[in-house]
Amino acid sequence: MTKKGFTSALDMPDVPMGKLPDHLEVQRTRVVCKADAPINTEGIQYSGSYATMGIDNSTPLERFRKNFKVEVIRLTEDEMEFDMIGIDAAIANAFRRILISEVPTMAIERVFMVDNTSPIVDEVLAHRLGLTPLDADPRLFEYMSGHDVANERNTIVFKLHVSCKKGSPRLTVKSDQLEWLPDGSKLHEVAPSLPGEQQKTYTSFSGSQMEVSKKPLGVMHKDITIARLGPGQTIELEAHAVKGIGKVHAKWSPVATAWYRMLPEVVFLKEVKGEEAVQLVDKCKQGVFDIEDLGNGERRAFVKNPRACTLCRECLRGVSEDPVELRRVRDHFIFTIESAAAVPPEVLFTEAVKILEEKCERVISELS
Repeated sequence: MTKKGFTSALDMPDVPMGKLPDHLEVQRTRVVCKADAPINTEGIQYSGSYATMGIDNSTPLERFRKNFKVEVIRLTEDEMEFDMIGIDAAIANAFRRILISEVPTMAIERVFMVDNTSPIVDEVLAHRLGLTPLDADPRLFEYMSGHDVANERNTIVFKLHVSCKKGSPRLTVKSDQLEWLPDGSKLHEVAPSLPGEQQKTYTSFSGSQMEVSKKPLGVMHKDITIARLGPGQTIELEAHAVKGIGKVHAKWSPVATAWYRMLPEVVFLKEVKGEEAVQLVDKCKQGVFDIEDLGNGERRAFVKNPRACTLCRECLRGVSEDPVELRRVRDHFIFTIESAAAVPPEVLFTEAVKILEEKCERVISELS
């Protein structure tokens, strides 16, 4: 005698061992969304949940290697959409968190103000500069610790010197006015104590930074407004960019966004024909459904683009009997990366994979 709510293979003699009945297979592999309930990812995840049916609900390494796939759907200069198939939500979320907070990038960290008579106070101006995305590959640079000296391998120096002459109209200061200094800082840290002594600057470059980067360094977007100057106002400063990660400050996050969703699956529970089919198509503004001609004047609704489903559930509202069932595939994730740095989105994902691999190796080494 089995407990209430538990189904055993003995209770279903018509179901062969090693195969689940349809309703249990949907429960195991899908998330079903009803019209009156929010979506959730809860389910029976225990590895021995279906042991009496001859089903192994765990994910052994060999099965993971066989089933795991990455399929690129769309790739542009700044955005990438791809499918990750055969993984758990925890792994997908690990990639998302690593992309946001642990993949390094370059951002302005220190600002040396020489003159600022603009309406923007020094702290706000420095904050704006820090959030300006830089066109610099972080893989070419090293991290800078508290005891390191700023050099061509860990610091990028920019100069900004703009003035609005008296009697002139207001001047808008754009990000493209940041001038890269490949030879390092030009500001003198201290005055020379002896005649003829070389003046010390805030960086110690041994050579030109052109040897580190084969292309000029600058900003990603040329038209970002930094400030607006009135007649007689001036901004003169030097900004130093260093390598960092997003969990220290959001300015080092290399992505504008990184998000995922489970693959939508729309299943008809009955045939929807005639005027009912037209109403169903009109309800969905995402173009999930369309109408096909069956001949003899009959028309039937079918699922045209299930990926476009946003789970708005308009197709389930206002009907006495649900015409369709909205599902999500538990181990199939649609992942989107929007890069905000100089690194392309496909490279960002590769770097995230390397970071996750390093974390796993560190855990294994500590356990052993």
